[in-house]
Amino acid sequence: MGDSKPNGRFARFTDELDGPVFLVGFLTALVAVVAFALIPDTAAEAVNNVNSFLWQNVGWVYILAMFFIVVFALFLVFGPWGNIKLGKPDEEPQYSFLSYFSMLYSAGIAAGIVFWGPAEAIFHYDTVPPFVGGESQTADAAVGAVQYTFFHWGLSAWAAYAIMSLPIAFYTYRHDAPMRISTVLAPFLGVDNLDSVWAKLVDILAVFATLGGIATTLGFVGSQFLTGIEYTTGVSVGDAGTVLAITALTIAFTLSVTLGIEKGIRRVSQFNMGLFMLVMLLAFILGPSVYIMTVTTEALGQYINQFVAMSFFLNAGNGASWVGSWTVFYWAWWFSWTPFVGLFIARVSRGRTIRQVVATGVLASTGITIPWFGIMGSTAIKLQSTNAADILGVISEYGVAGSGYPLFEALPVGGVLNLLFLLLITTFFVTSADSSTLALGMLTTGGELEPSTINRVIWGGLVGALASLLMVVGGVNALQAASIITGGPFAIITLLAVAAIIYICRDIRPIFFDTRRPDTMSESSTNFDAPDDMSAEGADDD
Repeated sequence: MGDSKPNGRFARFTDELDGPVFLVGFLTALVAVVAFALIPDTAAEAVNNVNSFLWQNVGWVYILAMFFIVVFALFLVFGPWGNIKLGKPDEEPQYSFLSYFSMLYSAGIAAGIVFWGPAEAIFHYDTVPPFVGGESQTADAAVGAVQYTFFHWGLSAWAAYAIMSLPIAFYTYRHDAPMRISTVLAPFLGVDNLDSVWAKLVDILAVFATLGGIATTLGFVGSQFLTGIEYTTGVSVGDAGTVLAITALTIAFTLSVTLGIEKGIRRVSQFNMGLFMLVMLLAFILGPSVYIMTVTTEALGQYINQFVAMSFFLNAGNGASWVGSWTVFYWAWWFSWTPFVGLFIARVSRGRTIRQVVATGVLASTGITIPWFGIMGSTAIKLQSTNAADILGVISEYGVAGSGYPLFEALPVGGVLNLLFLLLITTFFVTSADSSTLALGMLTTGGELEPSTINRVIWGGLVGALASLLMVVGGVNALQAASIITGGPFAIITLLAVAAIIYICRDIRPIFFDTRRPDTMSESSTNFDAPDDMSAEGADDD
């Protein structure tokens, strides 16, 4: 019976399942839904207690791990190992640069960008970070506020994703290893032993971390969407409206992921990036452009100049509460996203070189993120300081989710800008959810590049239900705490990915000394003890 018939589709779904990983992941999601539905206060308290212990006692682990990963990522961009091809030596990239970058950026932290873009700098402007010092709501506080948003959402936010993707893509496309997170263990276990207990444990942790990370983000962005409806229309959606709205968004991203990468995810991501650039450009032109350029330029200079000092700042002796609430939370959040974003980047990176992946995933993504936070943060601060908009007052009334609407409302054609912002929130919700759902499908099928439709629908429904429930019962703060918990193991696993990359690249010593282009070197000029097809190739010009 063909796969196009119901029985055939169900048979494919059951045949491809990785039983232990799927069951543990499914039960984890189910337990989270039930716990937050029946005992929300107890569940939230338990998660918050573990979270507090972690950032107070092992926050330094997140700090050190992230700094090391950023340094290693920069080495891969500018060092000789960047020429290694993720695929056969003669393979070309599957996707054009525009499609590739759009999917990569939309799958990454971009959904959080629309949530925190108008909000974070105004928080730091009002409550100045200890590293910056100075008086609240002053010129120095303004520059320091934007500087810290660059730090939290810049190089450090993107580096771990790219690092996680590289060994997975290399072993999948060079040695037919399964497309799953446990493939980072291939150098240590061997490709033939990726069904061991250790490998299964890593994949189970990946499902758990992905659920925690994506639920946090969708809870944030979903609440921003619903707050926007309430702010712009004056009508409270209520619990029933929340469920209906998130159900509609869930149907949208589930449809996107079932259509696949070419017909669904790629097209939505390209539209999303176009809309993102339009909103950013309009905000710059219609906003306080001179002030934006002045603050952004100075903040960028201080970010570059003080990057190392900020990376090691723990506010020792003062309880480290600010660092735990902001920097440690963010680093843990990014680590909790490494399984699904790293897996998704690996999925779309066939035929690219290490340098292309890291330069696109870290440098190009940071290059787009910096202007967004510079424009949003500087505009919010200027409007607040001149009383053109009471953004802090709206945050006090509506929560952080309401920060963007008074900002856009205060600009010319504010009504149009708010509608575009609402649409942007919707597309970012869909692109983050569809790529994470695809990754969950790959994780729970033993590495299938195209999981069955039933598998994708199951995970789409569970992710949507969890996001919807969290907004109804007020559990988003608990999921923010859960990100720190789920991110912990993946700080360590990302370091294992670094070790895997070193293992892969360790024998390409001649490139350090040979001045010829790698793509003109003969096979004998490389010193591999791995299979012959593992030859260094020159970076493709896309």
